[in-house]
Amino acid sequence: MRITHWLNALAVVILVTSGWRIYDAAPFFPLTIPTVVTLGGWLGGALQWHFAAMWLLVFNGLVYLAMNIASGRLARKFFPLTPRGVLHDALAALKGQLSHADPRHYNSVQKLAYLFVTLDLVVIVLSGLVLWKSVQFPVLRDLLGGYDFARRIHFFAMAAIVAFVVVHLVMVALVPRTLLSMLRGRAPRHSSNV
Repeated sequence: MRITHWLNALAVVILVTSGWRIYDAAPFFPLTIPTVVTLGGWLGGALQWHFAAMWLLVFNGLVYLAMNIASGRLARKFFPLTPRGVLHDALAALKGQLSHADPRHYNSVQKLAYLFVTLDLVVIVLSGLVLWKSVQFPVLRDLLGGYDFARRIHFFAMAAIVAFVVVHLVMVALVPRTLLSMLRGRAPRHSSNV
C-alpha cells in the first residue's frame, strides 16, 4: 500500500511539473509558470514526461484503488463520513484542539480530503484523456463541455491537487511523527509527543 502511495505521489509531481511546461506553451490565463519549476525543458520533452507519468498514475492508481476496495481499507478508513463530523473536526483543527493521538486513524477532515483527492485524480485522468485523444473519446469530450472546457477542468483539477499537496505537507510539518507512520507503515510506539 505504501509503495503504491509513493508511486502515485511521484507520478503527480512529474505530471504537475511537466503539465506546467505544457500549459506555458499555450496558456489560457495571463500567467505563465516559471520555467525553473517545470519539467521537460521544451514542449516535446514535457509531453514525454507527462505521458510516461500518466501511465504510472493510471496503472498504479488502479492497483492502489483495487487494493483499498478488496482489502476493505476504503470502507474501514474513510467511512462513515458525515457533514457534522467534518464540521466538528474542522473547527477543532482551527482551534488547535484536534487530537493526533493515533495517526493510523483519520479524522473526518482527513477522510474528506483523501476522498476528494481520489475523485480529483479521476477527473484529471478523464479530462486528460480528452486532451490526449479528443477524437477517440467524443462522448467524454462532450460530457466535459468540449476540448477547451476539458482543458480548463484539467487545469483546475491540477490546481486542487497542488493545493492538497501543500496543505498535506504543512500538516506533516505541524505533526512530523505522521511522516514516520507514512514511511514505516505503522505508528511510532510512543505517540505522546506532538
